[in-house]
Amino acid sequence: MDDNFNDYFEPESVPEKKVQEETPEQREERELKEATIERAHNRKRVFFVCLSVVLLLTIAGVIWSRYFHPYKESSERGVITAVTSEGTIFKTFEGEMVSEKFISDTVHIYTSDFKFTIKDDSLARLANTLKGTGRRVTVTYQEYNGKLPWRGETKIIATGIALDTV
Repeated sequence: MDDNFNDYFEPESVPEKKVQEETPEQREERELKEATIERAHNRKRVFFVCLSVVLLLTIAGVIWSRYFHPYKESSERGVITAVTSEGTIFKTFEGEMVSEKFISDTVHIYTSDFKFTIKDDSLARLANTLKGTGRRVTVTYQEYNGKLPWRGETKIIATGIALDTV
């Protein structure tokens, strides 16, 4: 084979750069510029790390206050009308109750039931025995801002059921 053609894979002879000696002033100026650039990058890095931490804490606080901290603890009196076990993966008991304010109010039109979720099995058994009997109960509950799948279909979680003696 003839070797009289240009080989594109081998580099052509490139003249080597001659290393210049730098003066002490040039070296000091170069080092000062490198240090300034490094400090600027460090400041940016610290700023973005602080910003990230603040954003993560804010997001964590919002999630905690919305889904894990009840904003209202109260009770409701009435008659339990239904208790059902619902859920495909997360089984919870869902209850419905006619509130006493709707029972005693004969002027306004009846609008809706009080719906709540029961997480505790013993409370669910008690509610199930009381449903449809017409006996008045007081349901104490916690209300959250958001729903979670393992907590049931409603934002209202029953924490206690007591029979009214009156």
